[in-house]
Amino acid sequence: MPVVVETAADCRQTLEECRLAGRSVGLVPTMGALHAGHVSLMDRARAECGTVAVSIFVNPLQFGDPEDIAHYPRTLDQDLAVCAEAGVDVVFVPSVREMYPEWPAPVATTVSVRGVSDGWEGASRPGHFDGVATVVAKLFAIAGPCRAYFGEKDYQQLAVVRQMVADLSLPVSVIGCPIVREPDGLALSSRNVRLSVAERRAAVVLSGALARGRSLLAQGAGSSTVAEAMRAVVEEEPLVHLDYAVAVGAHDLVAREAIEDPAAVRLLIAADVGPVRLIDNCAGAVMAPATSEPPRAGSAGAHGTGPANGRQLERIG
Repeated sequence: MPVVVETAADCRQTLEECRLAGRSVGLVPTMGALHAGHVSLMDRARAECGTVAVSIFVNPLQFGDPEDIAHYPRTLDQDLAVCAEAGVDVVFVPSVREMYPEWPAPVATTVSVRGVSDGWEGASRPGHFDGVATVVAKLFAIAGPCRAYFGEKDYQQLAVVRQMVADLSLPVSVIGCPIVREPDGLALSSRNVRLSVAERRAAVVLSGALARGRSLLAQGAGSSTVAEAMRAVVEEEPLVHLDYAVAVGAHDLVAREAIEDPAAVRLLIAADVGPVRLIDNCAGAVMAPATSEPPRAGSAGAHGTGPANGRQLERIG
């Protein structure tokens, strides 16, 4: 069973003792409601590090809508069982007051990453990435030198974290890990449990739009053509209300018309499906399959390669 710690001081001391014993630390920051996508991050950390730590904290700073945070799933007992099965060593479960002692008063010090945070999710959810950067900076300060594992489903978040680590010279290696999908192509998300049966069925249109966009990129289409085609796919599904569907540079997340190398492009999409906001993305070109160990028993089905979109998007690089 993992050691469960609730204070920053205990977490810091526990992980420092691990490093003093010669074990490297792999950190998986989460907001709980753990699923096979999170388990894939834990598996990667377990393969590369001597100690695996998972944080579970629903961060209020990154929610602009009170309804959204109120309905965010909280399943701590189940999450601890998932961590135990995955072989996690330490689980950090702080309270809001532990992370922000003056809460609910405004936090005096926040972290803002300009540039990569400005568009897309940053434009649609003002302040979201400031909240993300602030809590991740705190988690890195608490955990100390480590490798930190993030899923590529939140691709813009990953770019923000990488920029922050580089700019602040933090002793953290940020590792992006492939998106885990359902067999029909839907990216795993803690928010998926809030979808009705009809909404869940409709949500697969997001991965279908990405697959269509990547197909056009392979044919030499420009950014606007790709974006228009992705929008057209989504518009065929009345239960899905598109926010954006774009082709951007994989590193700077800036949209550009001329595309010389699809491998340097990332396709991003976001939409409201019923009461739930879903995001997804994929690389602009199919990547060669990486050599890796097979999934650990207990995460079967995590890398589903089922019909249509599942097959088209399973290798996203």
